[in-house]
Amino acid sequence: MISHLKIKVEQREGQSYLKDAYVTQPFRIVPVGQYKRDKAAYLMIMSSSPGLLDNDDHQIEITLAEDTKLQLQTQAYQRLFHMKNKSTQTTVIHMKKGSAFAYVPHPVVPQKSATFISRNSVNLQADCHFLLADIITCGRKLSGEEFEYNHFQNLTELYVDGKLQLKDNVLLQPDLMPIQGIGILEGFTHQGTLIYYNTAQVNAVDYIEYFFEQYAEVEGIAFGISALEGDGFIIRVLGQGAEKLFGIFQAIQEKLWRELMLS
Repeated sequence: MISHLKIKVEQREGQSYLKDAYVTQPFRIVPVGQYKRDKAAYLMIMSSSPGLLDNDDHQIEITLAEDTKLQLQTQAYQRLFHMKNKSTQTTVIHMKKGSAFAYVPHPVVPQKSATFISRNSVNLQADCHFLLADIITCGRKLSGEEFEYNHFQNLTELYVDGKLQLKDNVLLQPDLMPIQGIGILEGFTHQGTLIYYNTAQVNAVDYIEYFFEQYAEVEGIAFGISALEGDGFIIRVLGQGAEKLFGIFQAIQEKLWRELMLS
């Protein structure tokens, strides 16, 4: 089933708000920041479906007007069910001058024989802040379905004024690669990626050092952070549980959102 989610965020007197929304089943979009004192928009993506089924195609488009701020959230883990073919998701994000966007979705749980291909295309203008995270689990570990999915891919391409600045491709195929070998998961079962980038000429070096000091020695995870070409960084985290990785990414998002993206 092809499903659409399109949202446009604009601002009035400094207040960001949901201007337009177009959704088809199973999507819903719900404002969740009514009681916050800042002037950002907080929206939650909800779904009447328990997850992605075979041949599902999710098409998402998000447009932020000038000087708007949007934090997007999800309601629950994203489940990928048994498939004979595949499921796909395409997300396109347009960020006008001075806008800020942050999105740390719940982890993805692929079931046996699942195939999921996701592509994110992000377009930034000047003075923007962008944050996007992704966590992939080994599957239903307690049900004995550890690494029994077929294919997981999440490709992110980030453009500034039409010029490609970053291309990140996470590809996991348990049947075709030594999934827990050196250079892949190295004995861990969960992997997380977080990308932060800005075109506001804010040097990210201090944040790179801060997050490394905060998380490099946390027990039970392997944490790495690298500077990007331009002002930003990418984080990879390996762990044994989804909640721990999700909590780390939420804390990183909160610090950057409060100190940089709301300013």
